[in-house]
Amino acid sequence: MIVEQVWTGNAYRNFNYLIACPETGEALAIDPLDHQKCLAAAKDKGWEITQVLNTHEHGDHIGGNKAVIAATGARLLAHRNAKDKIPGIDRGLGAGDVIEVGKTVVLESLDTPGHTMSHVCLLSHTDQPALFSGDTLFNAGAGNCHNGGHPNELYGTFVSQLTRLKDDTRIYPGHDYITNNLEFTLDREPDNARAALLLAEIKDQDPADAMVTTLALEKEVNTFFRLQSPSVIAALREAFPDLPAAPDPKTVFLKLRELRNSW
Repeated sequence: MIVEQVWTGNAYRNFNYLIACPETGEALAIDPLDHQKCLAAAKDKGWEITQVLNTHEHGDHIGGNKAVIAATGARLLAHRNAKDKIPGIDRGLGAGDVIEVGKTVVLESLDTPGHTMSHVCLLSHTDQPALFSGDTLFNAGAGNCHNGGHPNELYGTFVSQLTRLKDDTRIYPGHDYITNNLEFTLDREPDNARAALLLAEIKDQDPADAMVTTLALEKEVNTFFRLQSPSVIAALREAFPDLPAAPDPKTVFLKLRELRNSW
């Protein structure tokens, strides 16, 4: 499996992706908003885009569909419940559905509600897994739930699915928010030395050559995985004095998401 991360350079800081089969040159385009860059990258690599996949229905993820499909004749894949929100879906996806790209690439659809209620992530079946997480999981952060989602569902996705993935799973998110997210982690957990070190390492990185984290690293620096950290809970109690002495993980997650909304 070959992964090409396409940096759009737009105001929303979107990442688009091409996943290609090295044997056949067939490729899957994920959320190809910047259709010109995605088509140019495929042409430069000698790949043929045969499928387009949308992780969810927001305009900054589906906005390039029409142009890419017109240029390639690719089939469009998205969550099966997004058919009224994403025009022209050829294949609706549910949990556990398999997407094949060429002869060698096998991806599994994960039903991951929270950011929206019709959101899918893709998990590669490779020696080192990769998760294409859309706006569910960001590097050092979690998606918001403002436009069609719900934080209760996002918590469920984190706990029942994301935390159970292999620690060496590579994380490919839909946006480059890592700097702000690490700063939020340190605001919530000032003694998180690993987050501070990572922030220093990536603060001036070029998003066109972005660091790819793993789930193991996320568990160290992403406050939405650190729900039982005494430091996180202590700082949270300062913001929410009525918090129980030993809050359950869901309460911690929801309060963190609430703070992040206005931070």
